[in-house]
Amino acid sequence: MAVKIRLLRMGKIRNPQYRIVVADSRTKRDGRAIEYIGIYQPKEHPSVIEVKSERVQYWLSVGAQPSEPVQRILEKTGDWQKFKGLPAPAPLLVAPSKQSKAEVFDAESKAAAGVADKPATAKKAPKPVEAAEPNREAVAETAEDPAGAGADAS
Repeated sequence: MAVKIRLLRMGKIRNPQYRIVVADSRTKRDGRAIEYIGIYQPKEHPSVIEVKSERVQYWLSVGAQPSEPVQRILEKTGDWQKFKGLPAPAPLLVAPSKQSKAEVFDAESKAAAGVADKPATAKKAPKPVEAAEPNREAVAETAEDPAGAGADAS
């Protein structure tokens, strides 16, 4: 039996969400799967990619062939490099963890009461005024009259 690791499309119109599945290569795209081994949600930012690494390694070791999109996903997670014995990829972009509702509530209540977590920032000192360039005419006069202002050499 030829086994493939491929994407099974779910979700709504214009909002695809995929499950990464192991299925017989002769079944329909959204047909019966042997095993579900991950999810892929491309519309989220950053894209949600969850893969059961142990199961992927098992299925690759017994000869399951990944489709091209699944192979790209496995390259991003590092499972393909692990299977092939190549160096690991660069780290992925990870979504920041969400604050708990209690923390958000406390922060907003403190902000409303006028108490801030960090000390108030002091106003920046004004920039020092740089000395203005000397008047070009005055510089020209001193160059012409090196002895001083109004000294006659008669």
